[in-house]
Amino acid sequence: MSAPDGASPATEAACALLDALVTLGVRHIVVSPGSRSQALALAAADLERTERVRLHVRIDERSAGFTALGIGRETRVPAAVICTSGTAAANLLPAALEAHHSGIPLLLLTADRPPELRGVGANQTTDQPSLFSSFARLAIDAPVPDGSAWPAQELAARAFVAAAGESVQGVAHLDLPFREPLAGELPEWFRGGRVRDADAVIAQARAMLPDPPEPTVLDRGPRTIVVAGADAGDDAEILAHQGGWPLVAEIVSGSRYGALAVAGYRAALADPKLGGRVERVVVVGHPTLQRETARLLARDDIDIVALAGAGESLDLNGSTRVAHAVQIAPGDVDEAWLRAWRIHGREHAIDLEPPAPDSAGLASTDPKTRLGAVRAELDAVRTPLDRAQLVAGVWRATWPHDRLVFGSSRLVRVADDVLRGKKVPVHANRGLAGIDGTIATGLGIALASQQDGAAGVTRVLLGDLALLHDIGSLLFAEGEPRPRIQVIVGNDRGGTIFDGLEVASVADPASMTRVLLTPPSVDLAPLAAAYGWEYTRAATRSELDVALTAPISGPQLLEVPLER
Repeated sequence: MSAPDGASPATEAACALLDALVTLGVRHIVVSPGSRSQALALAAADLERTERVRLHVRIDERSAGFTALGIGRETRVPAAVICTSGTAAANLLPAALEAHHSGIPLLLLTADRPPELRGVGANQTTDQPSLFSSFARLAIDAPVPDGSAWPAQELAARAFVAAAGESVQGVAHLDLPFREPLAGELPEWFRGGRVRDADAVIAQARAMLPDPPEPTVLDRGPRTIVVAGADAGDDAEILAHQGGWPLVAEIVSGSRYGALAVAGYRAALADPKLGGRVERVVVVGHPTLQRETARLLARDDIDIVALAGAGESLDLNGSTRVAHAVQIAPGDVDEAWLRAWRIHGREHAIDLEPPAPDSAGLASTDPKTRLGAVRAELDAVRTPLDRAQLVAGVWRATWPHDRLVFGSSRLVRVADDVLRGKKVPVHANRGLAGIDGTIATGLGIALASQQDGAAGVTRVLLGDLALLHDIGSLLFAEGEPRPRIQVIVGNDRGGTIFDGLEVASVADPASMTRVLLTPPSVDLAPLAAAYGWEYTRAATRSELDVALTAPISGPQLLEVPLER
């Protein structure tokens, strides 16, 4: 690829690179504005004009990175993030870390100064090429476009395959140095919406794909359970069903459904007759929520087989076997073993469904009986919400065409303890379990899942600190689609997750409040109005049910006050 006379090499390179990436399957581009990246940004805008991509503009690079992460979570295809040089690129690091540890496809296109301006004190210049190298499956310091041949197709193919590989996914980083002029007229072929050398770039990418791995064969003999962590999805339930094994599924796994999912699994893992007799664990996804699971996976007297996910390998006991694919050998199911876990599940299932109204009492001709039934019903619907009722209400209102995103707060642990099985698409940033970017991730999931008119609502359930930590992500660029999303805030005024940790028994209460709980004093209603979000408050069960079942046409902030 070479630039015609009078054209900008930066623009020619940007168009060729983005054209190749879109040819390979990129359908979403997230842009944060900046000078050094203007050629990439303007090319992306033209791709939106010709309807080849969906473009999302975010002024904050951290929000941009997590928006792209959410899109990758939902679609398993990388979204491309474009930003300028300096701290702009550094602000993508939190999303890159989460993508690496969770195995989410993510493509970072960071504009940079040319080599002669690095290390000499030039403005907005740092060591960008190695910024993500510890966490990227591919990190390339691209050559500077100078009007001669530039390897756009090779760069695109290598980056796309690294981010969206068949068995392993993660971060691909192209650091793109540009010299002035930083932008010029777009080439005619690009403005016309034409695709350049599609067959060549697709063939180049296919040649880079590794051969599919051989499956690991598992016999049925040992007493086995399947543990499903974050991002396990349907794979864990299918594996448990094929093996006839109990399924221990975290609520963030998306695997908590079917006849083999065990309710009250924490008690089961702590029971010597159940967890104490486990001989083999097959792990799918990334378990992070409960200590009982971590203790089981750290034992060196059991065989642990981790189904290789897209992200970081799991090896808590030092001898974990990694399986890229699993095949179950023929044999009989251990019915006694499975029955013991199913009995435990039935005995430990928690019913949080609201009681049915006393229809007989309400229809009674006896005034005293009828009045008592009315009072009982009013008391039930007016009862202030607690955490268990909140998560149960959200779970009850969410269905397979919806999406549910859990923030890393106290609420996700309550949900893990009390919610019954249900096939719902669930997402959570549990790679590093940080609170950063929760709203942006939910927006990315909503934008991807609702494209082309698809039905459903995306609900993000988080605490007040997680909300405030990512408050800038409430901002939409003018003219952009506003998806159907409910950000549901369990507001207990601070980081009360620390109440359940060891620190609560040793710390001075005033010091703990000052540096750990950090209770905010923020009025969320005018905050929502400032960003153009609808605001609703639900303090009782009936108010929550109304808010969760009412039609939603756009972004909504739902505040639920909770006691500490």
